[in-house]
Amino acid sequence: MFFTNFCFVLQIKAQTINELRDRKEKIKKEIEYINNLLDETGKNSKASLNKLSMLGQQIELRKNLIIDYNSQLSLLKNSIDDNLLAIDMMTNDLEKLRDQYANMIRQAYRNKGNYSQLVFLLSSENFNQAYKRMLYIREMAQYRKKQLEQISALRTVIEAQTKDLNARKNEQTHVINQQMAETSKLNLEKQKQSSYYDELKQKEKELKRNLNKQQKIEEQLQREIEKLIAQEAKKSKETPPTPEDKLLSDNFEKNKGRFPWPTQSGIITDRFGEHAHPVMKRITIKNDGIDITTNPGEKARAIFNGTVSKVFAVPGGMAIIIRHGEYMTVYSTLKEVYVKPGDQVTTKQDIGLIYSDPFDDNKTTLKFQIRKEVLKLNPEEWISK
Repeated sequence: MFFTNFCFVLQIKAQTINELRDRKEKIKKEIEYINNLLDETGKNSKASLNKLSMLGQQIELRKNLIIDYNSQLSLLKNSIDDNLLAIDMMTNDLEKLRDQYANMIRQAYRNKGNYSQLVFLLSSENFNQAYKRMLYIREMAQYRKKQLEQISALRTVIEAQTKDLNARKNEQTHVINQQMAETSKLNLEKQKQSSYYDELKQKEKELKRNLNKQQKIEEQLQREIEKLIAQEAKKSKETPPTPEDKLLSDNFEKNKGRFPWPTQSGIITDRFGEHAHPVMKRITIKNDGIDITTNPGEKARAIFNGTVSKVFAVPGGMAIIIRHGEYMTVYSTLKEVYVKPGDQVTTKQDIGLIYSDPFDDNKTTLKFQIRKEVLKLNPEEWISK
């Protein structure tokens, strides 16, 4: 029973190591994606806030990757120790079985095999005793056979466990090498981040001018969105929601945390709420949604079934509001739109082409918001991780 439980523990640890491997592969793909985005903007060697943000995301992912490598190494060490203990226990059991079997063989030899067994039977005092002796001889033969089977099975298990042990040791060496390589990459990324930061810090006046200009555009955009959403909210109050609207709202809410991203690929480069400026630390910036940076030519897509409420122009591109019962999603900084007010859209349907800024490393960033009427919600809590 103890050995069975011990093997079960080894199996659980193996599953955990496999989960870590899968998570590491996912993080590696995310890092590679950001690396490709940085390469696309790397033709211009000048630092930019967008590059700094993407590099910051890459560094955080790299740190998480190294943490996972540490966890994997810890689990591998425990697994190796457990394997060594299991092999030692089974080897001791095998030696005992071999000793017991050898003693029985020696005893059988001293009794001179079948002839001794026949004498043993014929010397019985009565039939009942002879029958019992026959059963005893048969049981001893079966016991020896069973011991041979146990010895063979245990030897097979030890060989498999030793093979697994060697595989774990090889993996441990590989993981250590990978961890060292990722640490080296992390140090280089931190150096580049520091270089970008210093370069941008020297342009603080220019950054402030651009920030003020951007804030004015954002304020105008938000005024338009607030105005349109207020109109939608007023219209909703004047016209009671239909059962279909109520069902759509319920379905939207039930899918919290599972919605597809509003782009096929991308990374979040500015998060919801108020936070410090990445360079000018004493300045606070505010985002009513999230910014998703993606590849040039990427399209915005609806995250859920709904009806297009508004399509309008704002500084920096076009914007679309889609209603999903009580909820609304807002997609802005679009170069082109593929829908019009009143259109029914479905989950993952392309609704517009995201604008790429030729004056800012071809930066392609979708601004995305989720509202429950006028209430602003954090989109990261609603889209899938």
